[in-house]
Amino acid sequence: MADLLDMDYPFTGRWLVQNSPADRVPSHGTTLFATSYAIDFVPVDGSGRSAPFTVGSLVRPEPPENFVGFGRPVLSPVAGTVVASHDTERDHLSYRGVPSIGYALTQARRVGAGWPALAGNHVMIRCVGGIVSLCHLQHRSTRVRAGQHVEIGEEIGRCGNSGNSTEPHLHVQAIDSVDIEHAVATRIAFRGALPSNGSIISGRTLQ
Repeated sequence: MADLLDMDYPFTGRWLVQNSPADRVPSHGTTLFATSYAIDFVPVDGSGRSAPFTVGSLVRPEPPENFVGFGRPVLSPVAGTVVASHDTERDHLSYRGVPSIGYALTQARRVGAGWPALAGNHVMIRCVGGIVSLCHLQHRSTRVRAGQHVEIGEEIGRCGNSGNSTEPHLHVQAIDSVDIEHAVATRIAFRGALPSNGSIISGRTLQ
């Protein structure tokens, strides 16, 4: 069985858990790009909503700025060395309701373009136990570069809607190699546990 990489939550505020490996493995329905144990966190407000849902949400794409978590800080969940940092991808529109069906039909094209097209803007951090990848960051928001040391809780970027993303959220996975095409997925936990789908997590409190 793969080793377990335990880390802190990479955010402050309230975030909804989706696609958790606590509920199924592979968590995203595929082992492609070592995503077997990946997890998604969607920033939400005090009512547990990522954005108001209107009639317009059902029929047309929405600007990512409509979502409460767009631009919310993303923190390093581990202490380690940055091995990759990318933030040149534009944040695209968000898709709920009927538009999400059309977006899903373009999934094969993004998969064919490789992991960078799926991850969008991202930071990868090598730490004891593996390499942590934090994906879908906001355009031009990363604050760290390859070779830089980071501590737990240090801001590394902001929540965005780049790559394979229907609304602003944070995708987290751990792998054993920077060669994502051949990497092996590493099991993950946060503060010794793994949250299940539908739970709402309150992240770190900045001092």
